[in-house]
Amino acid sequence: MVTGQSASMEDYLEAIIVLGEGDKAVRVTQISKALKVQKPSVISALKKLSQERLVEHKRYGHVTLTAEGERIARDVFRRHEVLRHFLADILNVDPEIAAEDACKMEHSLSPITLERLAKFVEFVLNRPKGEPEWLKNFNYYFEHGQPGEECLARCNRDSV
Repeated sequence: MVTGQSASMEDYLEAIIVLGEGDKAVRVTQISKALKVQKPSVISALKKLSQERLVEHKRYGHVTLTAEGERIARDVFRRHEVLRHFLADILNVDPEIAAEDACKMEHSLSPITLERLAKFVEFVLNRPKGEPEWLKNFNYYFEHGQPGEECLARCNRDSV
């Protein structure tokens, strides 16, 4: 893992920061529901994260991230969002599938690859003229299994 935490622990930190957005109190039950795990699993993970000084949690109280826990959680969340945008907005993967896949992929992406991918996503999505022609051609190819007439004509013209 990029952060030194296991994928599971990164998921807990990410869930806490997402659930607590806007300074909301986060409880064990919320984390349990968000990650679809049993409460004892959450409590066990929180003990481990607390020992590593990434969260603060008192029995029956709410959960807060320490400064280091928040830094790691924000990093994991950013990786998730970059991957989700790439999958959903560029490759046109169904948004739910993109979110699930991003969650699986986010744990092993190197910082160098993340930055490159983030800049690519930003470049493609923030173009003033909208969707680039090559992306339209890719989407057509994906849907039909072959390049469109427009793409073929340009390829033939460019090779002359």
